[in-house]
Amino acid sequence: MNTIAVIGGGFSGTMVAVNLARLSQAPLKVLIINRGCPNGRGVAYSTQRPEHLLNVAARNMSAFPDHPNHLLAWLRTRVEYADLPDSELREMFIPRRVFGDYLLAVALPYTDPVDPMASVKIEFVCGEAVDFQQKENRSYVILSDCSEVVADKIVLALGNQPPADLPGAEDLSDHSAYCANPWKPWLDSLPPNGGKVLLLGTGLTTVDAILTLIECGWEGTIQAVSRNGLLPRSHFKGIEYPDFPPENPEELGLEKLNQLIEHHCEILKNQGANPAIIVDKLRPFSQLIWQRFTREEKTQFCSQYAARWNVVRHRIAPQIHEQVSGAIKSGKLEIKKGSITKLQPTNDCVTVSLEDGTSIVGDLVINCTGPMTRFSKTEMPLIQNLLAGRQIQSDEMDMGISVSENFNAIDSEGNPSSKIIAIGPLLRGTLWESVAVPELRGQAMRVAQILLEELEPDHARDAAWPSFEEKAVMEYMI
Repeated sequence: MNTIAVIGGGFSGTMVAVNLARLSQAPLKVLIINRGCPNGRGVAYSTQRPEHLLNVAARNMSAFPDHPNHLLAWLRTRVEYADLPDSELREMFIPRRVFGDYLLAVALPYTDPVDPMASVKIEFVCGEAVDFQQKENRSYVILSDCSEVVADKIVLALGNQPPADLPGAEDLSDHSAYCANPWKPWLDSLPPNGGKVLLLGTGLTTVDAILTLIECGWEGTIQAVSRNGLLPRSHFKGIEYPDFPPENPEELGLEKLNQLIEHHCEILKNQGANPAIIVDKLRPFSQLIWQRFTREEKTQFCSQYAARWNVVRHRIAPQIHEQVSGAIKSGKLEIKKGSITKLQPTNDCVTVSLEDGTSIVGDLVINCTGPMTRFSKTEMPLIQNLLAGRQIQSDEMDMGISVSENFNAIDSEGNPSSKIIAIGPLLRGTLWESVAVPELRGQAMRVAQILLEELEPDHARDAAWPSFEEKAVMEYMI
């Protein structure tokens, strides 16, 4: 019996395993090797804070590309959603912890099957994978406790990396006023009322921290600083706009595409509509556009346009945007634009120096700068060892792992691996859009199909696979 080891127990890893179980026609062992976060939830959906909501409406958050209403149907099984009008339920931004419950419910028939004759079972293995080795014609995942797991193939579903260290952070590793990872517990380190919490970054993680500080009733000042000083925008009700995009937008190149975007954004502004409509309408094409960009165009996009793109693209629920805006108006929250040059301890506080020569002192400073994007600088032992063993290589942008069109890792000599497949944020440098559920569910389905085509060729040849491609759904509400 073949064994597939999925390394990472968040959305991507869980859904690869679930799709393997639901599609396999032969006995198969699927292991999910998971460290730290609760099984099936990953970092994003392990939060217990009710104020942390999904950033996408429920109508577009099904775990399955071939069952677009699956989440909505599951929500109807819960008493708090059972009687809501369909129009209201579809547009809800549900708590992320509820979505985590949904993922566990999706996996449950395969992790604890009621059918004793089930040919595929998913097993969670609690541990940290640190290497993958070939020994005497067998493959093994090596765990941090030196134990070994036999696996015919592995799927790297590692999710986002923690934030990169900032200059001077090495002197703050044990400092009570500094939190290097916003997903680690920090509420117990809050200063007394009247103090200042300084958030480094102004993206989605910063919004989570702001909401938690508001909801827990802490009375003090919140300041957030980033290079662009831009907070995520709100979701909105848009309009039909058939004039964009043109046919084959991937053929335009960065300069012409940017000109076209600016032109249509101006048209929408003049119509009193939200220009973010243009970003949403490009989303079904964004992976292909990114792949067609030259390396120089990708570099230019990241340096000149990515910050604005991310602010518009990764929007937040309207009710969350109202809370954040209210905190700014009341003076509780201040947003500052500035580039961070150094962190340093100052007695019981932390001083953050900025490029303009000014500095800010925080009673608690939290690094919310977002996932580290320099793949070769990773501190993950597994990735370090795979790179050192020449089993994988960075993509051309050093944002993640280099892969073939079938998600096979590319080794140091440019050959696709027959053993290692990658999925999720690890593919950001290859696909750009590779972090959100609407993209990840299709990836998870296709990765499962590819694995089964290789391991079960006789069954796969006759299989009528469900489609992993789906009709584009606009994020904005018409």
